[in-house]
Amino acid sequence: MAQIELLLPKMGESVAEATVTSWLKNEGDFVELEEGILEIATDKVDSEVPSDYEGTLIKKLHQEGDVVKIGAPFAIIEVEGDHHNDEKEYKTSTPVYEESITDTIDESLDVKEPIEHKSAIHSPIESTSHRFYSPLVKSIAKKEGIQLDELQKIQGSGREGRVTKADILAYLETRGSVHETPVKPQYSSEPNSYSAPVRPAVSLSGHSDLIEMDRMRKLIAEHMVESKKTAPHVTSVIEIDVTNLVEWRNRVKEEFLKKEGYKLTFTPIFVEAVAKAIKDFPMVNVSVEGNSIRVKKDANIGMAVALPSGNLIVPVVKGANNLNLAGTARSVNDLTQKARNNKLAPEDVQEGTFTITNIGTFGNIIGTPIINQPEVAILATGAIQKKPAVIETSEGDFIGIRQMMFLSMSYDHRVVDGMLGGSFLRKVGDYLENFEIDRQIW
Repeated sequence: MAQIELLLPKMGESVAEATVTSWLKNEGDFVELEEGILEIATDKVDSEVPSDYEGTLIKKLHQEGDVVKIGAPFAIIEVEGDHHNDEKEYKTSTPVYEESITDTIDESLDVKEPIEHKSAIHSPIESTSHRFYSPLVKSIAKKEGIQLDELQKIQGSGREGRVTKADILAYLETRGSVHETPVKPQYSSEPNSYSAPVRPAVSLSGHSDLIEMDRMRKLIAEHMVESKKTAPHVTSVIEIDVTNLVEWRNRVKEEFLKKEGYKLTFTPIFVEAVAKAIKDFPMVNVSVEGNSIRVKKDANIGMAVALPSGNLIVPVVKGANNLNLAGTARSVNDLTQKARNNKLAPEDVQEGTFTITNIGTFGNIIGTPIINQPEVAILATGAIQKKPAVIETSEGDFIGIRQMMFLSMSYDHRVVDGMLGGSFLRKVGDYLENFEIDRQIW
């Protein structure tokens, strides 16, 4: 029998750490090879970590909410046989990664048990109640002088009754009127001096609920703010006639569904048009690095997918410039299903060079999307609507009912000026307007 450390695997080029969101196995459980042992979240995607060995989980080195460095051990598994030569056995001496919660939390919160494996972020408070408290909640508790026994009285609205940031802030608003627990003074670095804690003002008018952003919404918010700070956004808009495209899809969609097993949407057609236009205007398929421009050889097209939670994620169709329409449709469908079932791998959302967001799904016709950094352009495709339009013929002009839609593109004016941005958008529109109505998909 050998005891082996399971190491957190590499999750992508730019991912250095991950948060443990839930354990799928308990200590004492038998774990099969490649069976999921815990779920983690990174700044890219949520994913399940499989076991590299078959054996019994004898020790969890981290708790839910801990942040673990890539390559660091997260569990100890006992396996049959001798693995001295291919894996390091677990030693009784404990590795130290970074500071633990005992270095930062107030002693009044009664952390008595020593923390054997120190995580990249703090471990939960260990108390007789075994109630989980996030590092943020513990930090607020320390700042406001909330003792452990008082913290345990706060009713939590999070999963399994956990206290969220919103819960503790709401508690603080009414703390003085409801509880008589004295507030611990906040001492300054100057000797013989202290300052009273500053409490949030209490609003007595109106009705409202304060809810905490989930992890993905926080990341989206940070990413969007950073993009607006980084890139001067300009948006161009064109209206195009996609009557031929709509008629072609209506004609082939039943046959496509029977042969492929899933519906043919407009998204792969939009992806194909963008990939073709990138070949014509490669300077839209770039990123900015200081005072240099990196031109990407592959057209990796991201597509914004709405999740049931209301959040968005952007899986990437890799090498769209090298795919035919059927291959693009398969890639789009596969990524969409994986996104909605929370099965995306880190590599599925990395290395994008251009993004498409289909706002027409929600009945919108025009948008001003925010660039997905470090890309320099993003296309919003509006709803397709029947409209009266002028049709030009050799016999003269007349008005007819046509399928029309708007394309809106935001681009980074540091490197994409109006001529390049406008010309690229027009080229995308041309590919969609001139879609061959007799085209074969296979």
